[in-house]
Amino acid sequence: MARQSLQLVLAERPTGGIVPGKTFQLRRVPAPTEADLKEGQLLLESLYVSFDPAMRGWLDDRRSYVPPVQIGEVMRAMTISRVLASRSAKARPGDIVTATLGIREVGIVNENLVDPPMPGLSLDRVTDLLGVFGITGLTAFFGMTKIGEPKAGETVVVSAAAGATGSVAAQIAKIAGARVIGIAGSDDKCRWLKEELGLDVALNYKDRDFKKKFKEVTPKYIDVFFDNVGGEQLEMALARANTFARFVMCGGISQYNSNAPSGPSRAFFNVISQRIKMQGFIVFDYAKEYQAALAQLAQWVAEGKLKRRETIIKGGIASADEAFKQLFQGGNIGKLMIEVKKPEETARL
Repeated sequence: MARQSLQLVLAERPTGGIVPGKTFQLRRVPAPTEADLKEGQLLLESLYVSFDPAMRGWLDDRRSYVPPVQIGEVMRAMTISRVLASRSAKARPGDIVTATLGIREVGIVNENLVDPPMPGLSLDRVTDLLGVFGITGLTAFFGMTKIGEPKAGETVVVSAAAGATGSVAAQIAKIAGARVIGIAGSDDKCRWLKEELGLDVALNYKDRDFKKKFKEVTPKYIDVFFDNVGGEQLEMALARANTFARFVMCGGISQYNSNAPSGPSRAFFNVISQRIKMQGFIVFDYAKEYQAALAQLAQWVAEGKLKRRETIIKGGIASADEAFKQLFQGGNIGKLMIEVKKPEETARL
Protein backbone atom coordinates (compact mmCIF):
# COMPACT_ATOMS: atom_id res chain seq x y z
CA MET A 1 0.00 0.00 0.00
CA ALA A 2 1.30 3.46 -0.91
CA ARG A 3 2.44 5.65 1.95
CA GLN A 4 -0.08 8.16 3.29
CA SER A 5 0.69 11.60 4.68
CA LEU A 6 -1.33 13.27 7.43
CA GLN A 7 -1.53 17.03 7.06
CA LEU A 8 -3.23 19.99 8.74
CA VAL A 9 -5.15 22.36 6.45
CA LEU A 10 -6.83 25.68 7.12
CA ALA A 11 -10.60 25.13 7.13
CA GLU A 12 -11.75 28.65 8.04
CA ARG A 13 -10.21 31.91 9.16
CA PRO A 14 -10.55 32.51 12.90
CA THR A 15 -12.14 35.76 14.06
CA GLY A 16 -10.55 35.41 17.48
CA GLY A 17 -8.73 32.43 18.87
CA ILE A 18 -8.00 29.21 17.02
CA VAL A 19 -10.91 26.81 17.59
CA PRO A 20 -9.86 23.14 17.93
CA GLY A 21 -11.43 20.96 15.25
CA LYS A 22 -12.86 23.97 13.43
CA THR A 23 -10.10 26.36 12.36
CA PHE A 24 -8.04 23.47 11.02
CA GLN A 25 -8.87 20.02 9.69
CA LEU A 26 -6.71 16.92 9.52
CA ARG A 27 -6.50 15.39 6.08
CA ARG A 28 -4.83 12.16 5.02
CA VAL A 29 -3.56 12.11 1.44
CA PRO A 30 -1.27 9.91 -0.66
CA ALA A 31 2.32 10.87 0.06
CA PRO A 32 4.33 12.23 -2.86
CA THR A 33 7.21 10.10 -4.11
CA GLU A 34 10.62 10.58 -5.67
CA ALA A 35 9.00 10.29 -9.09
CA ASP A 36 7.08 13.52 -8.38
CA LEU A 37 10.23 15.61 -7.90
CA LYS A 38 11.19 18.36 -10.34
CA GLU A 39 14.59 19.96 -10.69
CA GLY A 40 15.44 22.03 -7.62
CA GLN A 41 13.02 20.19 -5.32
CA LEU A 42 13.39 17.89 -2.32
CA LEU A 43 11.14 15.19 -0.88
CA LEU A 44 11.07 15.51 2.91
CA GLU A 45 9.59 13.70 5.88
CA SER A 46 8.88 15.74 8.98
CA LEU A 47 10.59 14.98 12.30
CA TYR A 48 9.66 18.05 14.37
CA VAL A 49 7.27 20.94 13.67
CA SER A 50 7.81 24.40 15.12
CA PHE A 51 4.93 26.32 16.73
CA ASP A 52 5.39 30.07 16.95
CA PRO A 53 3.12 33.03 17.83
CA ALA A 54 3.62 34.50 14.35
CA MET A 55 1.57 31.64 12.91
CA ARG A 56 -1.63 33.30 14.14
CA GLY A 57 -0.97 36.33 11.94
CA TRP A 58 -0.57 34.13 8.85
CA LEU A 59 -4.23 33.11 9.18
CA ASP A 60 -5.60 36.64 8.66
CA ASP A 61 -6.35 37.78 5.13
CA ARG A 62 -4.32 40.97 5.26
CA ARG A 63 -1.05 42.41 4.02
CA SER A 64 1.98 41.20 5.91
CA TYR A 65 5.59 40.12 5.37
CA VAL A 66 4.39 36.76 3.96
CA PRO A 67 1.15 35.94 2.11
CA PRO A 68 -1.70 34.63 4.27
CA VAL A 69 -2.34 30.89 4.35
CA GLN A 70 -5.25 30.20 2.02
CA ILE A 71 -8.34 28.18 2.87
CA GLY A 72 -7.64 24.53 2.07
CA GLU A 73 -3.84 24.98 2.17
CA VAL A 74 -1.49 23.08 4.44
CA MET A 75 -0.70 25.26 7.45
CA ARG A 76 2.65 26.96 7.05
CA ALA A 77 5.33 25.96 9.59
CA MET A 78 9.04 25.45 9.95
CA THR A 79 10.15 21.87 10.42
CA ILE A 80 13.16 19.73 11.06
CA SER A 81 12.95 17.18 8.29
CA ARG A 82 14.87 14.30 6.77
CA VAL A 83 15.59 14.31 3.06
CA LEU A 84 14.07 11.25 1.42
CA ALA A 85 15.01 12.17 -2.13
CA SER A 86 16.58 15.20 -3.76
CA ARG A 87 17.00 16.90 -7.09
CA SER A 88 18.85 19.80 -5.47
CA ALA A 89 22.46 20.49 -4.53
CA LYS A 90 21.22 21.85 -1.18
CA ALA A 91 21.01 18.42 0.49
CA ARG A 92 21.25 14.70 -0.11
CA PRO A 93 19.02 11.80 0.94
CA GLY A 94 19.45 11.14 4.64
CA ASP A 95 20.42 14.72 5.51
CA ILE A 96 18.62 16.48 8.36
CA VAL A 97 17.52 19.99 7.32
CA THR A 98 15.20 22.77 8.38
CA ALA A 99 12.52 23.67 5.88
CA THR A 100 9.20 25.43 5.46
CA LEU A 101 7.44 22.13 4.92
CA GLY A 102 4.24 22.97 6.76
CA ILE A 103 2.32 20.85 9.21
CA ARG A 104 2.39 17.53 7.38
CA GLU A 105 4.22 14.24 7.50
CA VAL A 106 5.65 14.12 3.97
CA GLY A 107 5.91 16.76 1.29
CA ILE A 108 7.85 18.28 -1.60
CA VAL A 109 9.44 21.72 -1.24
CA ASN A 110 11.49 23.95 -3.50
CA GLU A 111 15.13 24.31 -2.54
CA ASN A 112 14.73 28.00 -1.60
CA LEU A 113 12.58 26.85 1.34
CA VAL A 114 15.29 24.57 2.70
CA ASP A 115 18.33 25.41 4.81
CA PRO A 116 21.33 23.12 4.26
CA PRO A 117 22.42 20.73 7.03
CA MET A 118 24.25 22.30 9.97
CA PRO A 119 27.66 20.61 10.25
CA GLY A 120 28.62 18.98 13.52
CA LEU A 121 25.16 18.95 15.13
CA SER A 122 24.50 15.63 16.89
CA LEU A 123 21.15 13.87 16.57
CA ASP A 124 20.46 14.25 20.30
CA ARG A 125 20.50 18.06 19.86
CA VAL A 126 18.83 18.23 16.46
CA THR A 127 15.88 20.16 17.95
CA ASP A 128 18.24 23.12 18.39
CA LEU A 129 17.70 23.70 14.66
CA LEU A 130 14.24 25.06 15.49
CA GLY A 131 15.37 26.75 18.71
CA VAL A 132 18.61 28.49 19.50
CA PHE A 133 20.11 27.73 16.05
CA GLY A 134 16.89 28.42 14.16
CA ILE A 135 14.64 31.39 13.43
CA THR A 136 13.94 31.65 17.16
CA GLY A 137 17.56 32.22 18.14
CA LEU A 138 18.23 34.46 15.16
CA THR A 139 15.19 36.62 15.94
CA ALA A 140 16.37 37.10 19.51
CA PHE A 141 19.94 37.78 18.38
CA PHE A 142 19.17 40.44 15.78
CA GLY A 143 16.38 42.09 17.76
CA MET A 144 18.53 42.48 20.83
CA THR A 145 21.90 43.24 19.25
CA LYS A 146 20.80 45.38 16.29
CA ILE A 147 17.90 47.32 17.80
CA GLY A 148 18.11 46.90 21.57
CA GLU A 149 21.89 47.32 21.73
CA PRO A 150 22.09 46.73 25.52
CA LYS A 151 25.10 48.10 27.37
CA ALA A 152 26.69 47.15 30.65
CA GLY A 153 24.73 48.53 33.58
CA GLU A 154 21.58 49.31 31.62
CA THR A 155 18.17 47.94 32.58
CA VAL A 156 16.62 45.58 30.03
CA VAL A 157 13.09 44.21 30.31
CA VAL A 158 11.91 41.23 28.24
CA SER A 159 8.24 40.26 28.07
CA ALA A 160 7.33 36.58 27.53
CA ALA A 161 10.84 35.94 28.80
CA ALA A 162 10.25 32.22 29.36
CA GLY A 163 9.22 31.72 25.75
CA ALA A 164 11.39 30.59 22.87
CA THR A 165 12.55 33.99 21.65
CA GLY A 166 12.32 35.86 24.94
CA SER A 167 14.53 33.43 26.84
CA VAL A 168 17.33 33.77 24.29
CA ALA A 169 16.95 37.56 24.04
CA ALA A 170 17.13 37.93 27.83
CA GLN A 171 20.33 35.90 28.02
CA ILE A 172 21.95 37.92 25.25
CA ALA A 173 21.26 41.06 27.29
CA LYS A 174 22.90 39.40 30.31
CA ILE A 175 25.94 38.51 28.22
CA ALA A 176 26.17 42.22 27.32
CA GLY A 177 26.36 43.05 31.04
CA ALA A 178 22.90 44.52 31.45
CA ARG A 179 20.58 44.16 34.43
CA VAL A 180 17.78 42.00 33.03
CA ILE A 181 14.17 41.75 34.18
CA GLY A 182 12.06 38.97 32.71
CA ILE A 183 8.26 38.89 32.70
CA ALA A 184 6.50 35.51 32.56
CA GLY A 185 3.14 33.95 33.38
CA SER A 186 3.85 31.58 36.28
CA ASP A 187 5.99 31.22 39.38
CA ASP A 188 7.65 28.12 37.86
CA LYS A 189 8.69 30.10 34.81
CA CYS A 190 10.02 32.90 37.00
CA ARG A 191 12.09 30.44 39.00
CA TRP A 192 13.55 29.04 35.78
CA LEU A 193 14.44 32.53 34.58
CA LYS A 194 16.28 33.38 37.78
CA GLU A 195 17.76 30.06 38.87
CA GLU A 196 18.67 28.58 35.49
CA LEU A 197 19.11 31.53 33.16
CA GLY A 198 20.52 33.91 35.75
CA LEU A 199 18.20 36.87 35.20
CA ASP A 200 18.37 39.54 37.89
CA VAL A 201 14.59 39.79 38.39
CA ALA A 202 11.64 37.72 37.20
CA LEU A 203 8.05 38.93 37.60
CA ASN A 204 4.82 36.97 37.23
CA TYR A 205 2.38 39.21 35.39
CA LYS A 206 -0.51 37.26 36.94
CA ASP A 207 0.59 38.35 40.43
CA ARG A 208 -1.95 40.78 41.90
CA ASP A 209 0.92 43.12 42.85
CA PHE A 210 2.60 42.90 39.45
CA LYS A 211 2.19 46.59 38.56
CA LYS A 212 3.56 47.69 41.91
CA LYS A 213 6.52 45.30 41.68
CA PHE A 214 7.23 46.35 38.10
CA LYS A 215 7.61 49.94 39.22
CA GLU A 216 9.75 48.95 42.22
CA VAL A 217 12.26 46.96 40.15
CA THR A 218 12.73 49.77 37.60
CA PRO A 219 13.83 52.66 39.86
CA LYS A 220 16.21 53.95 37.20
CA TYR A 221 13.67 53.28 34.45
CA ILE A 222 14.03 51.02 31.40
CA ASP A 223 16.73 51.38 28.77
CA VAL A 224 15.69 48.47 26.53
CA PHE A 225 12.32 46.77 26.27
CA PHE A 226 12.10 43.61 24.15
CA ASP A 227 8.38 43.26 23.48
CA ASN A 228 6.78 39.90 22.69
CA VAL A 229 3.41 40.64 24.28
CA GLY A 230 2.06 44.13 23.54
CA GLY A 231 -1.10 45.40 25.24
CA GLU A 232 -0.93 46.35 28.91
CA GLN A 233 2.68 45.27 29.39
CA LEU A 234 3.79 47.55 26.56
CA GLU A 235 1.84 50.42 28.12
CA MET A 236 3.57 49.80 31.47
CA ALA A 237 6.99 49.70 29.86
CA LEU A 238 6.40 52.96 28.01
CA ALA A 239 5.42 54.58 31.31
CA ARG A 240 8.77 53.49 32.82
CA ALA A 241 10.96 54.19 29.79
CA ASN A 242 14.22 56.05 30.21
CA THR A 243 15.21 58.91 27.97
CA PHE A 244 16.42 57.53 24.62
CA ALA A 245 15.17 54.02 25.49
CA ARG A 246 15.07 51.42 22.71
CA PHE A 247 11.91 49.36 22.26
CA VAL A 248 12.36 46.20 20.20
CA MET A 249 8.96 45.39 18.74
CA CYS A 250 9.14 41.64 18.15
CA GLY A 251 5.58 40.46 18.81
CA GLY A 252 2.26 41.06 20.55
CA ILE A 253 0.89 37.67 21.57
CA SER A 254 -1.60 39.19 24.02
CA GLN A 255 -3.43 40.75 21.07
CA TYR A 256 -3.29 38.09 18.36
CA ASN A 257 -6.51 36.31 19.34
CA SER A 258 -8.38 39.35 20.60
CA ASN A 259 -11.59 40.58 18.94
CA ALA A 260 -10.97 43.97 20.54
CA PRO A 261 -7.21 44.59 20.46
CA SER A 262 -5.85 47.13 22.91
CA GLY A 263 -2.58 48.97 22.95
CA PRO A 264 -0.70 51.84 24.50
CA SER A 265 -2.78 54.88 25.42
CA ARG A 266 -1.54 57.79 27.52
CA ALA A 267 1.96 56.35 28.02
CA PHE A 268 2.45 56.28 24.25
CA PHE A 269 3.24 59.99 24.36
CA ASN A 270 6.43 59.12 26.22
CA VAL A 271 7.78 58.16 22.81
CA ILE A 272 7.94 61.90 22.17
CA SER A 273 8.85 63.27 25.59
CA GLN A 274 11.51 60.60 26.30
CA ARG A 275 12.68 60.36 22.67
CA ILE A 276 12.10 56.60 22.58
CA LYS A 277 13.07 54.54 19.56
CA MET A 278 10.43 51.91 18.76
CA GLN A 279 11.37 49.62 15.89
CA GLY A 280 9.72 46.57 14.48
CA PHE A 281 11.68 44.00 12.52
CA ILE A 282 11.48 40.67 10.74
CA VAL A 283 14.35 38.23 11.05
CA PHE A 284 14.51 37.87 7.26
CA ASP A 285 15.81 41.47 7.16
CA TYR A 286 19.16 40.12 8.34
CA ALA A 287 19.44 37.02 6.14
CA LYS A 288 22.90 37.97 4.89
CA GLU A 289 24.18 37.90 8.48
CA TYR A 290 22.72 34.53 9.53
CA GLN A 291 25.98 32.57 9.41
CA ALA A 292 27.89 35.05 11.55
CA ALA A 293 25.05 35.15 14.05
CA LEU A 294 24.82 31.36 14.23
CA ALA A 295 28.56 31.16 14.87
CA GLN A 296 28.21 33.56 17.79
CA LEU A 297 25.19 31.72 19.21
CA ALA A 298 27.05 28.41 18.93
CA GLN A 299 30.03 29.89 20.78
CA TRP A 300 27.82 31.13 23.63
CA VAL A 301 26.15 27.73 23.91
CA ALA A 302 29.53 25.97 23.99
CA GLU A 303 30.74 28.35 26.69
CA GLY A 304 27.64 27.73 28.80
CA LYS A 305 26.55 31.36 28.54
CA LEU A 306 23.39 30.52 26.61
CA LYS A 307 21.01 27.87 27.88
CA ARG A 308 17.86 26.54 26.28
CA ARG A 309 14.80 24.49 27.07
CA GLU A 310 12.12 22.88 24.93
CA THR A 311 8.52 21.80 25.29
CA ILE A 312 7.98 18.87 22.92
CA ILE A 313 4.46 17.51 22.41
CA LYS A 314 4.19 13.89 21.38
CA GLY A 315 1.51 12.55 19.08
CA GLY A 316 2.57 13.79 15.68
CA ILE A 317 0.50 15.97 13.35
CA ALA A 318 -2.72 14.95 15.14
CA SER A 319 -1.53 16.86 18.22
CA ALA A 320 -1.42 20.24 16.41
CA ASP A 321 -4.54 21.61 18.13
CA GLU A 322 -3.01 20.86 21.52
CA ALA A 323 0.18 22.62 20.48
CA PHE A 324 -1.72 25.74 19.41
CA LYS A 325 -3.60 25.67 22.72
CA GLN A 326 -0.39 25.55 24.73
CA LEU A 327 1.22 28.22 22.56
CA PHE A 328 -1.47 30.81 23.15
CA GLN A 329 -2.28 29.88 26.74
CA GLY A 330 1.35 29.96 27.86
CA GLY A 331 1.70 26.24 28.44
CA ASN A 332 5.27 26.02 27.16
CA ILE A 333 8.67 26.94 28.52
CA GLY A 334 11.24 27.66 25.82
CA LYS A 335 10.77 26.37 22.30
CA LEU A 336 7.46 24.62 21.53
CA MET A 337 7.28 21.90 18.90
CA ILE A 338 5.54 18.64 18.12
CA GLU A 339 7.42 15.43 17.50
CA VAL A 340 6.37 13.62 14.35
CA LYS A 341 9.19 11.11 14.15
CA LYS A 342 12.44 10.60 16.03
CA PRO A 343 15.58 11.21 13.93
CA GLU A 344 16.91 7.74 14.71
CA GLU A 345 13.80 6.05 13.29
CA THR A 346 14.23 4.51 9.85
CA ALA A 347 13.45 6.66 6.85
CA ARG A 348 10.78 5.34 4.51
CA LEU A 349 9.87 6.41 1.01
